[in-house]
Amino acid sequence: MVVIEGLALCFWLLLICVVGTANGAVGLVVFYNQDVKDRVVELGLTTPERIKRTQAITGALLMIPMLVGTPAMVYGINGAKGFWEGFWQMCFILLFSGLFDRLFIDEYWVGHTKAWIILGTEDLMPYINNKNRLFKWLGTVVGFPLFALIAAAVMK
Repeated sequence: MVVIEGLALCFWLLLICVVGTANGAVGLVVFYNQDVKDRVVELGLTTPERIKRTQAITGALLMIPMLVGTPAMVYGINGAKGFWEGFWQMCFILLFSGLFDRLFIDEYWVGHTKAWIILGTEDLMPYINNKNRLFKWLGTVVGFPLFALIAAAVMK
């Protein structure tokens, strides 16, 4: 069941990215570094207000399923009992979706296709530099298990 739930979170992330970039990568410029956001505004492709609004909507659409949905699936659907059972299930689901994000979305889709290129910002590539990559990987391999640990401690 946890594999299906992990796949569901992957699908949710993919859906958000597909819908967000349907009219071009500018739609999800919130995921880019500040220098890219500034350039996109300078080019007149969006506004700071639209970026803030998109960031709030996208953040909620991503975080609520992860922070509320994952414990609900583990304890409500899967019937996890106690700390360890809840911890490993949440950890698996979150790491599964995090690896999908790091490997498919970031490395392949953003890094090796033209789908996320914003014309006029090519000189600011790579969009996911080594510093960002390290931060994202730390968030995945440290942050997700830490969240699972805290959530399991609260839910036990």
